Amino acid sequence: MSDPSLSLTMGDSIRARFEQGERAWLRIYIGAAPGVGKTYQMLREGHLLREQGVDVVIGFIETYGRSETQAQVKDLEEVLRRKIPYRNVVLEEMDLEAAIKRKPQVCLVDELAHTNVPGSINHKRYQDVLDLLDSGIHVMTAVNIQHLETLNDAVSLSAGTKVRETVPDSFLKRADEVINVDVSVEELRMRLQQGKVYPQEKIDQALTHFFRKGNLSTLRELALRTVAEEVGCKAARYREIEGLEKPAIPERVMVCISPRPGTERLLRTGARISGRLASDFYAVFVESSDLEPGHIRPQDHANLAEYLKLAEDLGARVVKLKSNKVADALIDFAKREGITHVVFGQSVRSRWEILLRGSVLNRFLREIQDATVQVIPLEPKLRRQPGS
Repeated sequence: MSDPSLSLTMGDSIRARFEQGERAWLRIYIGAAPGVGKTYQMLREGHLLREQGVDVVIGFIETYGRSETQAQVKDLEEVLRRKIPYRNVVLEEMDLEAAIKRKPQVCLVDELAHTNVPGSINHKRYQDVLDLLDSGIHVMTAVNIQHLETLNDAVSLSAGTKVRETVPDSFLKRADEVINVDVSVEELRMRLQQGKVYPQEKIDQALTHFFRKGNLSTLRELALRTVAEEVGCKAARYREIEGLEKPAIPERVMVCISPRPGTERLLRTGARISGRLASDFYAVFVESSDLEPGHIRPQDHANLAEYLKLAEDLGARVVKLKSNKVADALIDFAKREGITHVVFGQSVRSRWEILLRGSVLNRFLREIQDATVQVIPLEPKLRRQPGS
């Protein structure tokens, strides 16, 4: 858990921001899994702020029937939820307009990765949070580590399940404070068995699937590492702004993207490397003649648009190079920008194909010898059918 003593100074910190007219402040609570106590901690610190005279309201809190969490709501003011008819049922969402009109100093918003019901102002709840911040309202919010976009692949491999609701890592970079709410794997499984996480009928399935010891250990490590990296990034940015220290060789990460399926894995890997190194992050696409508008296949065009959007969401600087000599374009860019880390995708190719067309990767390795290169297997490209 975070240190309760840190909360005692939070009210003074927020009041100082009000007086200085700084931008709205964002605190994110991250946990390894449901049940670690993110919402509980957020509510607890909301009460501490209120006791210090800060105007705090609940924008949206989901207790899932957990008695300890429900008890923490106490007498905190809640913005009434918006009721939206959808497919013959009425669903509840945070009323963003009402929260902005209420204009509290601090708003508590749970379930950051949640997808809003169609008909809402925004598609995702994290976009609601951005609107609150733009309105000058400070926000405290919570999310589980598996919902971060760059960790999507790692969680899928560990848990054997696809996480569909994600938050772009660029949102994490907007945070002023990132707090890891942590408990041991044994304690979390005990909470689950005691019915403090899920209803009784879901416990056995959870223990044998998502709440396996190995999976929880992996998620806990990811949460600890992610928060540590984010703290390191913020410290590095602060030193740079203050002119206190600059790295002798600035790190720069380049991901080489294409329309190939699996390119999203390259981008997430590059984003994780960039996060650890507190470095610049480039997503580089070389547009050859067969990928120009009018020549590119519809599926390749759709894939490419998806990957470029993902790159922006992950905080990459998207760079489009126009050349029929892909290797030359990538080599020139890497030399010009001083790239130190490169992520390539490599599909299975026969020796005959390499001899005929050459290998961009092999050429790059010969020319750029000072960069660290990571190669990730891609899905084989489907052969064109006759007439396609």
